[in-house]
Amino acid sequence: MLGNFTYCNPTRVHFGQDALDKLGGELANYGSKVLLTYGGGSIKRSGLYDQIVAILQDCGKQVFEMPGVMPNPTVEKLYEGCKVAREQNVDLILAVGGGSVCDYAKAVSVSAWCEEDPWEKYYLRMEEVDNPIIPVGCVLTMVGTGSEMNGGSVITNHTQKRKIGHVFGSNVMPRFTILNPTYTYTVPMRQMVAGIYDAFNHICEQYFSGTDDNTTDYIAEGLMKSLVHSSREALADPHNYEARSNIMWAATWALNTLLAMGKTTDWEVHMIGQSIGAYTDATHGMTLSAVSLAYYRFIMPYGLAKFARFATNVWGIDPAGKTEKELAEAGLDAMEAWMKELGVAMNIRELGVTEDMIEGIADGTFLMTGGYKVLTREDVIAILRASL
Repeated sequence: MLGNFTYCNPTRVHFGQDALDKLGGELANYGSKVLLTYGGGSIKRSGLYDQIVAILQDCGKQVFEMPGVMPNPTVEKLYEGCKVAREQNVDLILAVGGGSVCDYAKAVSVSAWCEEDPWEKYYLRMEEVDNPIIPVGCVLTMVGTGSEMNGGSVITNHTQKRKIGHVFGSNVMPRFTILNPTYTYTVPMRQMVAGIYDAFNHICEQYFSGTDDNTTDYIAEGLMKSLVHSSREALADPHNYEARSNIMWAATWALNTLLAMGKTTDWEVHMIGQSIGAYTDATHGMTLSAVSLAYYRFIMPYGLAKFARFATNVWGIDPAGKTEKELAEAGLDAMEAWMKELGVAMNIRELGVTEDMIEGIADGTFLMTGGYKVLTREDVIAILRASL
């Protein structure tokens, strides 16, 4: 049964090919100073940058820019953004890009007015925000993280070899999000499939836990089936609007906090993947794909019934003549075959992990308690070695 919970998601979503038309109305709700943050040059090459700057100017906004947000935003970049946001006393941070840019904007929003080191306060001590927060809005250009509709923010500290996420409360969630599936067309194929697997694993992290019958798991199964179906259509035709729009919307719902309501969740794949990212700076979705199969095969005996259900309800495998274990294994085999279709990383060696990094990665992995088995450090090392 579902446990007790309070659900709130204040993010207003504008979805579709004309979604950017709503930006002007959203901007009217904030003061005159906007910090525009984005990644490399893709939004300039696509013309989106010029469109957004024109809207900002038409709305009478004074624009300060923070370009160059990297795929795994660093603590040094965070400090840089905080300095600009604080010195200019900005009224809104507008993130244009993928999940990393959205994560970064939220990190700056809570950190700019923090009176101590935000890395120490929010990412190491995991404390709540007790200082003024700068509102954030997002224009999404790549799907996968769900950061456009949640309070999560992941920051990397290369010096400490730590990549840590903090899930902030609803007061840090973006106030609005612009979702136009056509903006994702220019994303390279490798980034597209990494985002698809990232979204799929977000659902897995919330699905593979608990033994009760709850509505959330049925929603999760539908989202997973939708992602698998649409991913195949997008692989065949990356400009298939129906496929790309379904992927974008499923990815948003995969991590807008809905699926976590009323049940336990796991998140160990993410903890291992993030620790790998701290060492290799590899694409986030690829760090997840590279360890997923080893992890799920490791914990499968402890949650056998759910893995058997996964095989039947997500992959359509006929249970006739199979033991529960055989059915569960067939489900993971089907997932593996689909991952190979996508072309995601299937082992951590592809990402630059070497044997001498294993123990350090294990040391940097947070051990979660919500899944079917609470891992030990030795378990993490075994999973990493099985992922090589």
